[in-house]
Amino acid sequence: MTEWKEKLMTHSRHGSASWRMAAQATLHCLTGCAIGEVLGMVIGTAAGWSAGPTVVLAIGLAFVFGYALTMRPLLRSGIGVRDALKVALAADTVSILVMEIIDNAIMLVVPGAMEAGLTEPLFWASLAFALATAFVLTVPVNRWLITRGKGHAVVHQHHNH
Repeated sequence: MTEWKEKLMTHSRHGSASWRMAAQATLHCLTGCAIGEVLGMVIGTAAGWSAGPTVVLAIGLAFVFGYALTMRPLLRSGIGVRDALKVALAADTVSILVMEIIDNAIMLVVPGAMEAGLTEPLFWASLAFALATAFVLTVPVNRWLITRGKGHAVVHQHHNH
């Protein structure tokens, strides 16, 4: 068994995860999601796309940027691309998925948000509200994952190297 897997199992048995640790993990996830989400919404809105293709692009880019932000320090530490991708998938998939469901649902239910232009305050206010709400609702999910040695607990084992 590799050293990081042993540490992960030890962390999991202790079951400790502070709200601060969960908030930091969620903020990390939010950063990648926000970059992808904003870029996808901007591209889709600027291109005049309907809500469906815009949301699909935003979700896809949120996953790409979320995983990329997790992989970058892992790759710099000398971990191979395949292992870094495995860690990123294990660390971020649930968090990004929850965030994307929440923030895209909000964007779809706020009247006029998806149809608002890039220069309209409704678009930006709705997107900011959606991302903030997604953050608040994803923190408990990440805390639960970390207490079980999953989610960002996997990444934290690599930061110690």
